Amino acid sequence: MENNFSEPEEITLLLTKWRQGDKQALDKLVDLVYAKLHKIAQNQLSQQNPNHTLQPTALINEAYLRLANWQSIDWKNRAQFLAVTAKIMRNILVDYARKNLTTKRGGARYKISLDQITDKAKQEEIDLVVLDDALTRLSNIDPLQSKIVELRYFAGLSLEETAEALDISARTVSREWTLAKFWLFNELDNLKKSP
Repeated sequence: MENNFSEPEEITLLLTKWRQGDKQALDKLVDLVYAKLHKIAQNQLSQQNPNHTLQPTALINEAYLRLANWQSIDWKNRAQFLAVTAKIMRNILVDYARKNLTTKRGGARYKISLDQITDKAKQEEIDLVVLDDALTRLSNIDPLQSKIVELRYFAGLSLEETAEALDISARTVSREWTLAKFWLFNELDNLKKSP
């Protein structure tokens, strides 16, 4: 596509066209950000059980199908689009994990690494469904912190990209990210200790 726009400007233009009903705009948009979507999908799947049957391409395709229902959002920029897409991918993986539980306890649970969230040297694995439930609780207590975790951990956005997506300062993102990690670590640690 030949134009005089930078990639972020082109993405914003395509988001606007898609919202206005241009069905081809979403296809062009996904083509333009496919490499970033693939990186997000790989990041999310790399934290899953090695026997996970979903592949990055399948996760992107499922997210694409679900994105078609998000046309009416007041899209602002690339970071917001990537954040929504990452959340959709997370929901797909959580739905997949819930569906594939064979028993209430000890079933085929999908584990993810928490080392990126907690910044602890020791890598811990937790259940994706448990993390999703903890994030839901966090969103009830502090919606901003929950969104920051989604953007930083699940979407892999930088502090600056997260700030752009949420229309806040990078300093605020850094502070809230630290608090959210602390809260999640304590919440998950308490869950491990409870019978």
